[in-house]
Amino acid sequence: MWEFILFILIGALAGWLAGLIMRGHGFGFLVNIIVGIVGGFLGGWLTGLLGFKNGGGLGIQILVSVAGACLLLFILSLFKRK
Repeated sequence: MWEFILFILIGALAGWLAGLIMRGHGFGFLVNIIVGIVGGFLGGWLTGLLGFKNGGGLGIQILVSVAGACLLLFILSLFKRK
């Protein structure tokens, strides 16, 4: 149960940070949090494909989640209507 709560908190933090990093590409606070959670999956999957072992400390998990969320925000911004 605690792992799930930690996962949600890391995703929320990653989404918030990605929204700050990708100014102009965000979709609002709530959607950025959801993007952070999905970005955590995306970042973990991509690091696995690149041959990096998933896991590591909390800082690495946050970094990977933020990178995945930034990538996802960028991809979503390509489809966002202006």
